[in-house]
Amino acid sequence: MDPNAVAKAFVEHYYSTFDTNRAALANLYQDGSMLTFEGEQFQGAQNIAGKLLSLSFPQCQHFISTVDCQPSGPAGGMLVFVSGGLKLPGEEHLLRFSQVFAAIGMSVHLDVCVLQYKPR
Repeated sequence: MDPNAVAKAFVEHYYSTFDTNRAALANLYQDGSMLTFEGEQFQGAQNIAGKLLSLSFPQCQHFISTVDCQPSGPAGGMLVFVSGGLKLPGEEHLLRFSQVFAAIGMSVHLDVCVLQYKPR
C-alpha cells in the first residue's frame, strides 16, 4: 500500500477524532507511546489522552495545510509531518501548528506537537 495514502488516511482520522471525540485518541496510542506537546513529555496512552483532554481549548477545528510522509523501518512504519491551522472558539485567526508522528498503521509510537504563536 502507498505510504502517502496511509499517511493521509491516518491524518484525516487523527484530526477528525481530535476535533469531535478527543478522548478516543487514547486508542491510537500504546503504553510505550510518547507525546511531546509544547516541550512537555507524556508517556502511555492514558497520560497522553489526559494531556489532550486537559488542553485549554475543549473545542477546535483543524485545517491541514501539508502532509509529508516517509516510510520508516521494515515493519511498515512511517514518519509523518503535518502542518496546518487550528481554529479556536472566539478567535478570528487560525493558530498555526506543526506535528510529527512516528506511526505504524494507525498506532502512534512518537508524537511531537508545536503550536506556533505569533511573536509579541
